Amino acid sequence: MIDLMLVAAGALTGLVVGLTGVGGGALMTPLLLLIFGVAPLTAVGTDLWFAALTKLAASRIHHGNGLIDWQVVRRLWLGSLPASALTLIGIRLHPVDQSAVEFLTLALACTVLLTAVGMLVQKHLHALGKRFRLDHERDFKTWQPLLTVLAGVLLGIMVTLTSVGAGAIGAVLLAYLYPLRLTPPRLIATDVVHAIPLAVFAGLGHLLIGNVNFGLLANLLLGSIPAVIVGALLSTRLPHGLLRMLLSVVLLAVAAKMLARVLF
Repeated sequence: MIDLMLVAAGALTGLVVGLTGVGGGALMTPLLLLIFGVAPLTAVGTDLWFAALTKLAASRIHHGNGLIDWQVVRRLWLGSLPASALTLIGIRLHPVDQSAVEFLTLALACTVLLTAVGMLVQKHLHALGKRFRLDHERDFKTWQPLLTVLAGVLLGIMVTLTSVGAGAIGAVLLAYLYPLRLTPPRLIATDVVHAIPLAVFAGLGHLLIGNVNFGLLANLLLGSIPAVIVGALLSTRLPHGLLRMLLSVVLLAVAAKMLARVLF
């Protein structure tokens, strides 16, 4: 059954993802929790599939051939996929009581907050990483592979637990770790290629646990697929920096609302 409110929510989120490349989990999961009253684990599991399929629809428009740095992607997967599997095992073994619901909501709020702050400081972190890379080249390149794997571990845990972080936070980490090697188009392409399989992997785990609502997912995709394509087509014609700034402000407000709901 078609729910126009869910379709509209999917369309709004899809448009933002198409315009900025980020915001799928950071917007949709809070919407499902705060507006539609979906249980936290169901919201996370459903949103993982929503984000993966929505980003997949826009990926051919956003990225050309030859932009993916597969060595960086493999390093991220080396950390993120095992971390995702271990997180799923923890979710499966831990009974979902009120304390678990509160913990998941708090984790989601903190991750949304981190996403918003990360988007605001990405340029500064890139400049910092570039300075370290040029001034301490040998040490930087020695630690770079391990730090990339650890970044993958962090993303794997966050995405599996909250469905948030693969896009914006992943881009921030890569901007710092690869300030010269990854140009903006290569950074975005590499980040998305890492994020989609991670979302699918984590989504499969949530599906096996029983945390995916297919009716909810169908309504969301009905709105998001056409909207994300429109957003991707418009993204080159609109001020990217301003869009990301506005999205950051919205995410800060969302995070504040969720934190207030958990803490007060």
